[in-house]
Amino acid sequence: MNEERLLRRYQALMGAVPQSVWVMSPGGVVTVLSGGGIAEKLWTPGADTSWMDAVHPKDRAWFQRAWRRATQQRSPLDTIVRVRLDDAVDRFRHVKIIAAPVVDEDGEVEFVGTATDAEEHWRGRMREKLLARMAAVPAARDLSEAFLTTAAAVVPELADAVAIFRVVDGVEAGGRPSGVAAASPERVGLAPGLPSLPPLDSDFVLGPVAQRAVESQEARLLVFPPGGPPGDGLSDVSVRWLREAGATGVALVPVVVDGRTVALATIATCRGNPPPDEADLSLLRDVFQQMSGPLRRTMELQSIRGKALALQQSFLAAPPSIDGLTITALYHPADSAAEVGGDWYDAVRLSADALALSIGDIAGHDLDAAMAMARVNSILRGLAYDSGPAASPAVTLNRLDRIVQALDSPSMVTAVHAVLRRQTHGDWHIALSNAGHPPPLLIPAAAPSRYLHDLTAPDPPLCVTDDLTRTTLHADLHAGDTLVFYTDGLVETPDTDIGDNLRRLRTRSDALARRSPPLRSLVRDLLPPLHHRRDDIAIIALQARPDS
Repeated sequence: MNEERLLRRYQALMGAVPQSVWVMSPGGVVTVLSGGGIAEKLWTPGADTSWMDAVHPKDRAWFQRAWRRATQQRSPLDTIVRVRLDDAVDRFRHVKIIAAPVVDEDGEVEFVGTATDAEEHWRGRMREKLLARMAAVPAARDLSEAFLTTAAAVVPELADAVAIFRVVDGVEAGGRPSGVAAASPERVGLAPGLPSLPPLDSDFVLGPVAQRAVESQEARLLVFPPGGPPGDGLSDVSVRWLREAGATGVALVPVVVDGRTVALATIATCRGNPPPDEADLSLLRDVFQQMSGPLRRTMELQSIRGKALALQQSFLAAPPSIDGLTITALYHPADSAAEVGGDWYDAVRLSADALALSIGDIAGHDLDAAMAMARVNSILRGLAYDSGPAASPAVTLNRLDRIVQALDSPSMVTAVHAVLRRQTHGDWHIALSNAGHPPPLLIPAAAPSRYLHDLTAPDPPLCVTDDLTRTTLHADLHAGDTLVFYTDGLVETPDTDIGDNLRRLRTRSDALARRSPPLRSLVRDLLPPLHHRRDDIAIIALQARPDS
């Protein structure tokens, strides 16, 4: 009688708490279920089925490992897993499972546990996790990096595939887009095993449903049978890929910055996995809208960089044509969308037989550096032309130093200024002054290359002292010889020795010169690989031609 009374009290207690208590075999077959709650929707006691059949496909592999470890070691299990609540619509919910092994007098083990609805708890934790991850994202170097970071935050936890499309010029709410640019591969996140996204043309246009999401700035959710996306609402390219990937649903989430749609995130569940629901869509909307802050900063940096590059390029005019010399120049900005340097080059024809040539670099990587570069370059250009072919480059740099320090307050400036005067038989005399800049490289036609002041240190940079007598170096450029002026981005990289890099540049120039390439090809081949470039690189080079 006492045992029956205790059992009734226990059952009454279980019925009053929002959780289920169950007994399960190590094979996962439920033998006893008490207390109702969420577990009643999951398992039928005595049915010859395992609870693994109800576990979400994405959770099944790790949950099987956790259950196997618990049964083999006879250890407790405490975890949150997604389980199916309704076979008809594949509706899943997060459930907290707590299980403990119980060994009977015969040494047989079974597990007694509880199942509690943990959906709200899981979503709250996931929301905090993803938003914290996004809040920690700084302004990226470019939009591709910003989009990739965001895509990585939701794959594979919330989705199997994410592709982000940039909206050209942005779209205000209710407005019509001027065009939609396709996402490059850097803006795509894919779970392992999915087919690669096909290449998209630059004039790729999203389907009608996506266009409406962009224009309305409202997220949309499409759910369909595995591999059966609607053919009338999405682009043909998207439909083909979704079919191949076995997709079951697509969420379309506009990314809005300052009231304008700047991107559209398309998030897909694939390989037959259950599609997202409205709660998933709400979480995805919050995550992608969280990127508006870093995205705004990235766009601001790109705007600044664009203005600086435009200003910089406006002062990097094509070198003049002068008889007896082949001249070429190039400028490569740093491999970073957030930085623009103060590098410049210039060549001024002083007479039919004389040329002033300069190259320099102003400390800093921003619009201020580009503007300072423009001022210094303009002043030096005017001084060189006014001084004429007979001027000493050292005197010209001294004058430039005094003017810049008196009229402006730029950061440290390094520069080489040279005057070349025609001699006889295609030879040229070089007079140059070096203010803290990497040494010009002379590549003779019939001898190893060398730097023009191997044994002489350059003078200090500009704007570091008020009283300095600068020096002028002299050299000759013979017919067939090449002279290369460059900025430090060509020879300076982090964690390397500049002396070693200068030696490598000289060795490489000798190897290239033996092939007798055109001057422009030689200069391009001197550039380091793209992934090694950490700073702007400016080069201006000239080659003496023999008299015809």
